[in-house]
Amino acid sequence: MKVEQISVFMENKAGRLAQITRVLGAADVNILALSLADTADFGILRIIVTDNDKAYDALKKEGFTVGRNDVLAVEVPDRPGGLADFLEILKVNEINIEYMYAYRKAGHAILIFRFDDLDKAISVLPEANFKIVKAEELYSL
Repeated sequence: MKVEQISVFMENKAGRLAQITRVLGAADVNILALSLADTADFGILRIIVTDNDKAYDALKKEGFTVGRNDVLAVEVPDRPGGLADFLEILKVNEINIEYMYAYRKAGHAILIFRFDDLDKAISVLPEANFKIVKAEELYSL
């Protein structure tokens, strides 16, 4: 149920993101979702891609600092208040969000989450009628 995410640590300078996307393009890897957070000196690019192994290898080969970690993709109702309902379930179950970003395609509101306790989220969310999207399904949307 977990989805693997690639994290790329990068210097905060002009052209660095373009370089990363060129490397991925040359490796025939498509970016499905991304989040970019930065400070004055560096940024962290978090991406969901079509081929994790190819992306990881291509970026490492070009000298980027790359990591892999698990996140959860959750289908959240695409309506006013849908996210609020979802967040209430997290609050009640004391599940903290470390970060999140959106993946929306074909009328689906899918959010990518890094929780402080992924396993707890995996057990709680389906009981509350929230669909956890499997990696294979996410890639095919």
